Amino acid sequence: MTYINTLGRRKTAVARIYLTPGKGEIQINGRDLKDYFPFEVHQILVKQPLSLLESGESFDVKINLKGGGIKGQAEAARMAIARALVEYNADNRPPLKKEGFLTRDSRMVERKKAGRRKARKRFQFSKR
Repeated sequence: MTYINTLGRRKTAVARIYLTPGKGEIQINGRDLKDYFPFEVHQILVKQPLSLLESGESFDVKINLKGGGIKGQAEAARMAIARALVEYNADNRPPLKKEGFLTRDSRMVERKKAGRRKARKRFQFSKR
């Protein structure tokens, strides 16, 4: 059986996926999509590339997620699925690119600096 292996990232979340021809099952870290992401918003985020190409029922997706929060993980999985669909068929690239699913969103939390309360916030200043 052939499968496609790709990677997606968002903030500190990393998604490694295995896309195989199948019945449309999505498993994340050994759990069902609905168990891993209880909120429907995140389930829709993960399924967006498949629903855009109307190929949700023709692939099984196995996802390994690490790091980040719920939304970052969902967006990382979305990107990985989109990349796998492009690798499966190059004709899928224009619609996925147009929707922005192939663009890496590299924004991350800025690190805390020494002598500051947070990354940019300073301690209260008094001139007395």
